[in-house]
Formats: sequence, structure tokens, C-alpha cells
Amino acid sequence: MSVTEPAPAKVNLALHVVGRREDGFHLLHTLCVFTELADLVSAAPAGRDKLHVTGPFGADLPNGRSNLVIRALEKFRARFPGHLPDGIEIHLEKHLPIAAGLGGGSADAAALLRVLARMCETPVADGEIFALAATLGADVPMCLLSQPCEVTGIGENIAPLSTFPHMHLVLVNPLEQIATADVFRRLEHRHNPPMPDLPAPLDRAALLSLWLADTRNDLETPAIELVPAIATIVDAIAATSGCVTARMSGSGATCFGLYGSAAAAHQAAHDLREKFSGYWVAATPLLGQ
Repeated sequence: MSVTEPAPAKVNLALHVVGRREDGFHLLHTLCVFTELADLVSAAPAGRDKLHVTGPFGADLPNGRSNLVIRALEKFRARFPGHLPDGIEIHLEKHLPIAAGLGGGSADAAALLRVLARMCETPVADGEIFALAATLGADVPMCLLSQPCEVTGIGENIAPLSTFPHMHLVLVNPLEQIATADVFRRLEHRHNPPMPDLPAPLDRAALLSLWLADTRNDLETPAIELVPAIATIVDAIAATSGCVTARMSGSGATCFGLYGSAAAAHQAAHDLREKFSGYWVAATPLLGQ
């Protein structure tokens, strides 16, 4: 029997770089949300382990050990021996662009962990799954949760938000891959002020809009040095009707606009597709808590 889980895109509505550890990892303070737009990960018992990658961006991904999904399977087997069938066939349907600042690889790995946990005959505690997720990458635990959250440290400190306004996003990517390490290398200041305190409860779009006005993405400027189109995209999104906030997500190159209604988001996406022919443009609701 096949088990399927979505791998929602992660969007950093704000991302402050607040320090750097001695081991080189950067300390972040970020507000993360997740979208209904997602990759799909499914798995079923098989004669041997195998990964199939399909979907609009499937050709851009390897299906061997360099794929984080395979490493997630290997680590799950090592940590929970005897819990899974001897062979598992995985199907990754890739709808999110690669190296795009949307946490796609981390989201795929997190979705597979949820799939594998469901396939186990012997239940595995959630805390054990989160501990395993942390060994796969800083973004994987928050992607395992996939709900609005405030995140600090290198990604290990996750505070889910009890309330969040129902909002919509438009995502635009110029289809230029950008390596996170390259962006951080160009970061001029690594010890910046943290995000302001979040309103409590954060339950209205107006509150979120006011709060976002005092935040930023510290990686946007260095990313623009690598992909100048980011600046043009952010300006174009900001000019669409009903846009609350426009900026880059993560380390780029995907940019987003935040909207209060599906109608406004879909109209903005329509207008942006006309303006940026050949770019990837998508409108999607946010996932709630």
C-alpha cells in the first residue's frame, strides 16, 4: 500500500542574520510559513530501495545518494532498524523549483520521514523523528512541522505560532538556481538586530503587515549581486494591487508577495506572468496551524 505526504514550500516572510558560530554556521531569526503548493512524496514496499523523480522540475534532481530523500531513508533505517520493509520504492513528484529559497529539498526529506513513520509497524515517537530530522539539515525539522513558526539558532529552536491570519502568496522565480553558500559568502554584516517581538495573538492581516514593515531579509542584497533580476521582481510584485509585503524568500531567488485574498493573489499572478514571460509564477494559500 502506497503512503503519500505533501512537501509544502517554506517561505521566510522575514529572515534576520544575527550572528555566526565558531563552526561557521550562521545564527538566524526568521518567521517561516508554509504553502498549499507542495511537492508530493509517496512510498510503498518493494523488492529494493528505489527513487523515482517526476514532475515539472523532476529532471533537475538526481535520484541517487546526493538526493536528500535517499539520505533520509538511509538514516531512518539506521536509527530504527527492523521498522521498515526491506525495500521501499519512493516517488518524488517535484513541483517546486530547485535551489530556489523555498526549502524544497528539506521539505521533501521531511515529507519522507512522515511517510516512513506512517509505514512503521512499530510506532516511532514524534521526538525521535524530529531528532532524526535535525541530522539531515537545519531546515528539515521546521519542514517536518510545516506550520507558521518563529525560528532561531541555526534552525533548531522552533516556536509554532498558535494563531496566524489566513493569507495568500504569489511566488515568482526567474528560474536561476542560487547556492545558499554563495549568498552567505557575500553577506557584508553577520551580526544584525533580531526581528521585533511578534504580536500576540498574531491573528489579523493588518497586524502582520505592520510587523513586517519593521523586518527584512538580510540575504536579499547579497542574492541580488548574484541574480540582479531579484530586485526587478520584488519591485514588480510590490506594485501589484493588494500586495501587503514583497521581498525575497530564504537565500533566493524566489520572491513573494503577500495578499489578503485569493482573488488579489490570482490577479497579481496573472499580471506577473504577463510581465515575466518564462519565469515560474504561482499563487497559493498559506497553510494554517
